[in-house]
Amino acid sequence: MSRERFEEKETARLEAFSDGVFAIAITLLVLELGDPSLRGGVSLSQGLLDEWPSFFALVTSFITILIMWMNHHNMFNYIRRTDRRLMLLNGLLLLFVTLTPFTTSLVASHIRLGDASVAVAVYAGTFFLLAIVWNGLWWYCSSGHRLLGKDVTEEQARTITRQYFAAPLSYGAALVIAPFSGLASVVVILAVAGFFAITATIGK
Repeated sequence: MSRERFEEKETARLEAFSDGVFAIAITLLVLELGDPSLRGGVSLSQGLLDEWPSFFALVTSFITILIMWMNHHNMFNYIRRTDRRLMLLNGLLLLFVTLTPFTTSLVASHIRLGDASVAVAVYAGTFFLLAIVWNGLWWYCSSGHRLLGKDVTEEQARTITRQYFAAPLSYGAALVIAPFSGLASVVVILAVAGFFAITATIGK
């Protein structure tokens, strides 16, 4: 078996497990949707209009997790070996991924209420912690070329490090903004998703 084939096999189980978690997380919010007319008191059309925060949460959660999955896939184009620390870090990363539907749902439920800033702060804070773990995982794998493929250059590793570092800075700013303007905080978070959607399409 060639070195390249061996390296691909070494990370295959970790990637397959991660893909399964992403797949489950990306569909969780749809379970919150239902026929609004069954709740009584409103027509179906009015009920659907009133449900716009839930639809917004579903779409944003789906897109955000999809972008994270794309970047996770790209990251493992460079990571070719595994060890127990990587497995633990990846598991911690997936924990925050699975929280995304919940925190997005919180924002959707409270965006029109007086405690919207609290919901958005939880939303931004979860993304901030996710970004810290994501950067920590990449730093662990790339430090000294520890778990990267032999063909990965130092310049490639540095480029990815710079890209990933934008996330904790931006999410940290969103967390600071949240108590003052929940909407502005959400806009910053969605802008970060847009940035990583672009970088995810420039994979190896």
